[in-house]
Amino acid sequence: MFKKSLLSALLLGAAALSTAVSADVKKIDEVAVVVDDGVVLEGEIRDIVRSVKAKAAIENQRLPTDDVLRTQAIEKLILESLQLQLASRMGIQISDAQLDSVLMNIAQSEGKTIEEYRQSVIDSGENFEQHREKVRSEITISETMRANVRRRVNISEQEVKTLLEIIEQQTSKEEFNIGHILINVDSDATQADITTRKDVAEKVIELLEGGADFKQVAITSSSGAKALEGGDWGFLSINEMPSLFAENVKGQKKGDIIGPLKSGAGFHIIKILDIRGRETVEIKEVKSRHILIKPSIILSEEKAKKMLEKFVADVKAGNADFSELAKEHSEDPGSASRGGELGWANPDIYAPQFKETLGQLSPGQFSAPFRTQFGWHVVQLLDERTSDATEDSKKDRAYQILFNRKFAEEKENWLRELRSKANIEAL
Repeated sequence: MFKKSLLSALLLGAAALSTAVSADVKKIDEVAVVVDDGVVLEGEIRDIVRSVKAKAAIENQRLPTDDVLRTQAIEKLILESLQLQLASRMGIQISDAQLDSVLMNIAQSEGKTIEEYRQSVIDSGENFEQHREKVRSEITISETMRANVRRRVNISEQEVKTLLEIIEQQTSKEEFNIGHILINVDSDATQADITTRKDVAEKVIELLEGGADFKQVAITSSSGAKALEGGDWGFLSINEMPSLFAENVKGQKKGDIIGPLKSGAGFHIIKILDIRGRETVEIKEVKSRHILIKPSIILSEEKAKKMLEKFVADVKAGNADFSELAKEHSEDPGSASRGGELGWANPDIYAPQFKETLGQLSPGQFSAPFRTQFGWHVVQLLDERTSDATEDSKKDRAYQILFNRKFAEEKENWLRELRSKANIEAL
C-alpha cells in the first residue's frame, strides 16, 4: 500500500514538473504563425517591434499602436520565412567562409577590425553568434531573391537605346527622395474590392494633406516593402524609378503628394520628401574581367580556390583562353556570356575585396584567387581611365538603370506570388 502511494505521488510530482517545464518553455517563446513548413515565433515579433520603437525614439517619431506594429512585423517575418524555406529547397547555403567575408566587409565599412566589430555587437546587448546567424539569413534571402527575380527581368537592346536617347536629351540633374505607401489589391479582387481599396487610398491622401506624419501613416497603412522604414525609398533619379512613378514625379516640387496611382499591386501614394541636384565629377574607371566559382556541397572552398589557380596558370602558360574559361565555368550570369568582361565601371560598385584587389593590379595583370560574399574570383585588370562619361559607360549605366527598375518591380510581384501560394495559419 505504501509503495503504491509512493508511486502515485512520484507520478503526480513528475506530471506537475513536466507541466511546469512546459509552461516555462511556452513563456520563453511561442509559435505565433505557421508558415508552410516553418514558423514565426513570438520572440521574433517582439524583437522587430522593439527595434522599430528604439529607432523611432531616437528619431523622435510617433508610431501607431502596438497591434499595427505587430501586424507589420508578422508580415515581414512571414516573407522572410518563405524565402528561407525556398532557399533550402533550392540548395542555397551560405558557408562560414562566405559569412566571415561579409562580416569583414561590414567591419571595414565601419572603420573597425573584426574584433572591434564583434565587441561593438556584444556591447549593444546582442549575442554575437546570434548576430552572425541573422546576417547569414539576410544573405541567404538576398541570394534567393536575386536568383528568382533576375530570371524574370528581360531587357532588349531597343530599351537600352531608347533610354540612352532620353538620358542624352534630359538636362535635369535632379534626384528625388520619395516616400511610398502601397494600398494593396489582391490579384483576384472584384471591381467592388478595387473601388473599396481606392477609397482607402484617397482617405490616406486626405490624412497626409491634413498634415499627418508620412512615416507614421506608411508604417500603419502601407503594404510596400519599405513600410517599416516609413516608406522611405531614398534618393532616386527619374530614370531609376519605376516607370509609373517617373511619369508622375517629374516636375513636382518638395512636399507634393501624388496619387493614387494604380498598378497591378494596388494603389500607390508618393510624397516628394526632398530634392537635390546631382553633382558631375570625374571618376576613375576600370575595365576588367573575372571568373566566379561558387563553393557548394560538391565543390569545397579549397577546391574552388585551386580550380581558379589552375585557370590562371593555364592562361599564363598559353594553354587556355581566359574568355573561353569564363564562358564555360564562371557562375556570374551577367558576365560569363561575355567572356567574364565587366566593362568600364567605377570600382566603388564592386564588393570591397573586389575593389581592393583591382586597386593592387596593373593593366594586364591577374589576381590570385580571392573570396567575396559571392564566391571565389580571379580578376584581370584590362585597363584604367579617368572619365566623365563615354558611350560605353552610358550604355552600361542605361542597362543597369533598366535592370534596377525592372528588378524592383518584379521583386514586388514575386513576393506577392510567393505569399499568395503559401499556407499560413495564425495560432
